[in-house]
Amino acid sequence: MNANRRQFLLSALFGTGWLGLRALATGLPIGLLARPGSARAQASTCANPQFIYFLTSGSGDPLNANVPGCYIDPGIYHPADPTMAPSSVSVGGQTYQAAKPWSQLPPSILARTTFLHHGTYTNNHGDAAKVNRLMGQIQRQEMLVSLVAKSTGPCLGTIQNQPVVLSNNLITYSGSVMPILNPQALQAVLAQPTGPLGALQKIRDNELNKLNALYKQSANQAQKAILDQYALSQAQVRSLSQQLLSDLASISGTTRTDLNIAAVVLFKMNVSPVAVATFSFGGDNHGDVGLANETQGTVASVAGISDFVSRLTTYGLQDQVTIALQNVFGRTLSVANHSGNADGRNHNANHHCSVFIGKPFKSAVIGGVTLNNNKNDYRATGFDSASGAVNDTGGDVPYTDTLSSVGKTLALAAGVDQATIASQITVGKVIPAALA
Repeated sequence: MNANRRQFLLSALFGTGWLGLRALATGLPIGLLARPGSARAQASTCANPQFIYFLTSGSGDPLNANVPGCYIDPGIYHPADPTMAPSSVSVGGQTYQAAKPWSQLPPSILARTTFLHHGTYTNNHGDAAKVNRLMGQIQRQEMLVSLVAKSTGPCLGTIQNQPVVLSNNLITYSGSVMPILNPQALQAVLAQPTGPLGALQKIRDNELNKLNALYKQSANQAQKAILDQYALSQAQVRSLSQQLLSDLASISGTTRTDLNIAAVVLFKMNVSPVAVATFSFGGDNHGDVGLANETQGTVASVAGISDFVSRLTTYGLQDQVTIALQNVFGRTLSVANHSGNADGRNHNANHHCSVFIGKPFKSAVIGGVTLNNNKNDYRATGFDSASGAVNDTGGDVPYTDTLSSVGKTLALAAGVDQATIASQITVGKVIPAALA
């Protein structure tokens, strides 16, 4: 990597004057470091803002095919591989059938996992960006992840408000396409022991010395209290530096583990409110013999979720980051809609399942599936927002509003205020049954 590219990435990661690096090294809020004469840290106007690890794909993965809520009818087919055997899983105090990997998630993760059945109303791979815009229901064609990032970035005190894209996804922010920062590029910039992360302790000491000198001349109790409350010790900074460098050094490509490492490091460095990546659950699997790709992808991706949560816990971020899985569309659930051939699945505009995992969410299954009007496949149902129960005829969230309602719910969980949500997303309603 040439020097200009390296310097550009460092500036993007750490901000003007490397405020982000100084905040990471000291534990002090960026707002205080930018205005050291102020006695206040940055004030938050969001209710419990969350970072979002947004896992999305334009492939139309069969994520929807093997989750709780899709085992209601023998007409819905699943992989025969024993690793995907229908298994009992407790969600929200009820027992459901799901593919075995979901049942093997630790109870601590399932306790904050919501499965939301909905439509995306498209079966076109090229509409991934449109689905992220809730099929036109967000004002000014903003993407959901960008609306969330724009609203929560100032509250989280991140270096930038724009999402960081770690894998090949088209993400826009206020009309501009976001560049891709893959895990290996992040490693190349940061992983050297002589680089910025290796100098954290020195940066910490220099920064605190400057602040102490300033406050010695014009100190007040509030300023001293902020230093006492937030400033990290040398031992803490040394440990943080070693952990970050060790994790970055282990990146070897763009596997799920590599993406997880990159995302956790970015969140710990407070770079962006949203990191965007892709976990495959089988991909565009029209001719997937024995549903082998679906099996491998589901097993690996659910394991990737556990790996990510474990890494969050290592850095003390387990209550500050929400995982959101949402793709462009789901796959067909009935073999009849795949020409009677169980080796693969076709596109399904009418059913997808988003999965949200984090402190703001309950253990819940929202909505479900029912036969479509042609009786040849399944679609998402309408449901009651208060309970999440299937209600396809009288529910306050009809099938046509399921996607935008899912979007509103994620936005509120991330910390976007209700007035902004109501003004920016024009259809649907927040789903209380999904929220803790």
